[in-house]
Amino acid sequence: MKSTNPYEVIKRRYITEKSSVLQGLKDAASNKSLKRCENPKYVFLVDPKANKHQIAEALEEIYRDKHVRVVAVNTMNVKPKQYNRRGKMNAGRSVALKKAVVTLAVGDSIEE
Repeated sequence: MKSTNPYEVIKRRYITEKSSVLQGLKDAASNKSLKRCENPKYVFLVDPKANKHQIAEALEEIYRDKHVRVVAVNTMNVKPKQYNRRGKMNAGRSVALKKAVVTLAVGDSIEE
């Protein structure tokens, strides 16, 4: 995928309960293993054809004014699920997604 626009690679931030827990791990002090998680993690919806290097470069370019440094990017493809619409016999499908869990350097954060 060749794209110069970083907003084509990064679609939007994905905020769910689980992603909020990942984001809050850097402030957790209740457990010894959680205290070691110093790097903040954020979840984004990305283009399905984008690779990890393109995602990291796009994020650093989008948040250039905050001097954000990306340490690691983990990606996952979410398959579409089938469901019945309102009890009718015709089935529908949800949309396939690609999510990226981005780990930033210690001290960096994205607050919008």
